[in-house]
Amino acid sequence: MTAYTTEAGFDEFAAAREQFEKLMSELRSESMRTLEHGDVESLIAREGNELLRRLMQGYLDQRAEAEEPLDGVVGADGHERWHCRARSRELATLLGEVTVRRLGYSGIGLGSVFPLDEALNLPLDQYSQGLRRKVGLEVAKGSFAEAVKAIEEGTGAQVPKRQTEQLSRAVSVDFDEFYASQLMDAGTGLLVMSVDGKGVVMRQQDLREATRKAAEASKRKLKTRLSRGEKRNRKRMATVASVYEVDPHWRTAEQIMGLDESATLRPKVRNKRVWASLRQSPAEVIEQLFAEAERRDPQHERTWLVLVDGLEAQLGEVAVAIARHRADVVVIQDFVHALEYLWKAAYCFHVEGTEEAEAWVQAHALALLKGKVSEVAAGLCRSATRRGLSPETRAPVDKCADYLLKNKARFDYAAALANGWPIATGIIEGACRHLVKDRMDLTGARWTLEGAEAVLRLRSLRASGDFEDYIAFHRRQERQRNYVSAPHNDELKLAA
Repeated sequence: MTAYTTEAGFDEFAAAREQFEKLMSELRSESMRTLEHGDVESLIAREGNELLRRLMQGYLDQRAEAEEPLDGVVGADGHERWHCRARSRELATLLGEVTVRRLGYSGIGLGSVFPLDEALNLPLDQYSQGLRRKVGLEVAKGSFAEAVKAIEEGTGAQVPKRQTEQLSRAVSVDFDEFYASQLMDAGTGLLVMSVDGKGVVMRQQDLREATRKAAEASKRKLKTRLSRGEKRNRKRMATVASVYEVDPHWRTAEQIMGLDESATLRPKVRNKRVWASLRQSPAEVIEQLFAEAERRDPQHERTWLVLVDGLEAQLGEVAVAIARHRADVVVIQDFVHALEYLWKAAYCFHVEGTEEAEAWVQAHALALLKGKVSEVAAGLCRSATRRGLSPETRAPVDKCADYLLKNKARFDYAAALANGWPIATGIIEGACRHLVKDRMDLTGARWTLEGAEAVLRLRSLRASGDFEDYIAFHRRQERQRNYVSAPHNDELKLAA
């Protein structure tokens, strides 16, 4: 059989050549010689994009011309299709809209099959793979409205806001499978994990059950302002996780507290991955965190550290994961959180903002870093008693002492510094701010679970430096989903 494009002397790139000649002629014209470079730049950008669109169209026409009719095609349903006719579809690309002409095969009561669609790995909707990547990238960077504007201004395409939201969900669908499939080279140094949480304002139907019931039970009492104790927004907690590798960094307590100004070169963090999920429970995210550690160090040859901020529910889930994966994992509670308790206690003894208060905190923090947790807690209580502070006045002191004693096992900063281990959760705190707060906490935003999860996944990929590798993986997965081929044989060409 012959190809179905039969026009004599068919030139797929004639339109592109015509556009190029038109642009060249305009640039050579007398009127162009008086223009500023910015005007010329705009002209070339506009007409050049049309040239690129025509080149894309020419390539698709070339593929259409070369497509040979087949004697029959078997779809994924196993049925042969013998009726063949040329059909076309529109495709929105980064360069503008193009038309894809190809042969379709059908049968009575059977849906059409298009072998060229599979060969080109076309999406099932009208948006090209390049445009889908662009949507994912822009949504990861800013709001949906900003993504729509960036696509309109930076490409030859237009994607409405609703479709932008839908595409972001479609692009992010392979997030978990991508990381589960990745192989890691054997690393070195410490393997550090951390986990935290950040609330996201949700639409009521997408709150977790307990929060949703509380929201349904609450009623607005006043129309012009919030009633006492009333919350305008209800939030669902996103669990944020990070894992990275870093060499030991030996410092003294005096260096950390600024009493020793000798410089130490901080080692660079390597292979950092951060992510967040609203859909998964904290236990599920923590399990993923430890699974990532297993993937990086399956033989348990390296030191595993978990940095936490002291949330009791979180600590319980971490303990469960440790029991399941590796018993000698070291858990370190954030030193900065301990400092916050010390500052509140300091104001029971000294005026806020004074040098005396700062010196008091510095001395007690130095003692904590040297492993004197019990001594610090006991000293706080004794000082409050000697000064005759009332129960109300000394409450921050007692709270600080209780906090230190309750978490004493995770406050072994002396051992941590001796081993060169990190003692602060700066990376996970930054991830909470960057992944969640900076994007999800926009004024007036109320998220659906599906939309928020997609955005968090895309932002996580970008923050971890995995976006391009993920897009390549996603395209392979799309081919598998959209075009599951039947087995081939020599007599009959098969297609999805």
